[in-house]
Amino acid sequence: MTNTAENTARDSAPNAQVTTVVVTGATGRTGSRVARAAEAAGLTVRAASRATGFDWWDAATWADALRGADAAYLAHPSDVGAPGAAEVVGALAREAVGLGVRRLVLLSARGEDQALPTEEALRASGADWTVVRAAWFAQNFSEGPLVAELRERGELVFPADEVREPFLDVRDIADVAVSVLTSGDRYAGRTLTLSGGRLLTFGEAVAEIAGATGRPLTYRAVSTRDYGEALAGFGVPPDEVAGMTEIFGTLLDGRNAHLSDGVREVLGRAPRDFGDFVREEAAAGTWKA
Repeated sequence: MTNTAENTARDSAPNAQVTTVVVTGATGRTGSRVARAAEAAGLTVRAASRATGFDWWDAATWADALRGADAAYLAHPSDVGAPGAAEVVGALAREAVGLGVRRLVLLSARGEDQALPTEEALRASGADWTVVRAAWFAQNFSEGPLVAELRERGELVFPADEVREPFLDVRDIADVAVSVLTSGDRYAGRTLTLSGGRLLTFGEAVAEIAGATGRPLTYRAVSTRDYGEALAGFGVPPDEVAGMTEIFGTLLDGRNAHLSDGVREVLGRAPRDFGDFVREEAAAGTWKA
């Protein structure tokens, strides 16, 4: 069958079963869980990362990753609201559609105004799209730069003040993404908003970690400006500092201090609890000095 005929066959079968899914960021915080959940669901996973020759910033690498797949999970490598994200996600989505990969799921951020152009670029691509807007990840406390502060200094410094956030376990994102991919057209053209099941301040979250580990961990709130200056002092490039502080200024202004029901809507169960996540990670020694 020629590529043209193959694409026509795909286009004529909007309810075709997804069997092969491209997972971008397959070694990252969400992508690794999506890959495992997809494999557990019986899907063939094609990891798209620099290790496999895929590069978000090199369009010449996209076709080999996408060709012959049925669907793709798109997680922008820095932030869905970062400068240039809309352009690259839109271009990748159009490339995917042109190759017959019409079913696309985009990881977005709940309450992040800067992410809206990227979401719109996906919608305009011609794909059968679903946007998954996620609350702040619980795993931000156990993976990445924040865990190093807690482990090594016993203190988390962050510009969240007393804002409450329903921290979301990334395993729930993975379960939702795979359910969306394996449910035909049920969630096509939908924006799903996910959160954890209860609201906590960052200080309360750190206190739960302290209680589970037996360590005197503390949280210290700083202004967004001071946090940006600290990032610059660590050598983060000025444009990245500007982008991050703008996004934090949006996300941490209280607009996300509410629960969302996307996990229950898709999975028929409550989100994983933050306390369960903390106990699991503490038992694994995540925050051990």
